Amino acid sequence: QVQLVESGGGSVQTGGSRRLACETSKDVWSRNCMGWFRQRPGKEREVVATMDPGARFPQYDNNVRGRFTIIQDYTGTTMWLQMNNLKPEDTAMYYCASGEFSASRGCFDGIYTYWGQGTQVTVS
Repeated sequence: QVQLVESGGGSVQTGGSRRLACETSKDVWSRNCMGWFRQRPGKEREVVATMDPGARFPQYDNNVRGRFTIIQDYTGTTMWLQMNNLKPEDTAMYYCASGEFSASRGCFDGIYTYWGQGTQVTVS
């Protein structure tokens, strides 16, 4: 069964940085779409960043492009979300997710069926 565990959330100053981690097996990230999602207060869950199987072709939502970076540790089991220049509107529960790759959909528009429990990031 696919398991994903997020960590690294916490309270961050406006303009500061935070690095989130998602732990899963290499079998998962090498074969599936991987992504970071978030749910901000009063909003639906939204995609933040995704990678194709094998941690290729990173894509970003416009709200975070240039500030956030999705990174896969190719030697291990950790997928990172490096968040820089954080803003109060980045406050959200952040989730790591995985889904089956579809060539027709791609991963940014992919269907994600496996989810971590989430880690809270609060920017103030």
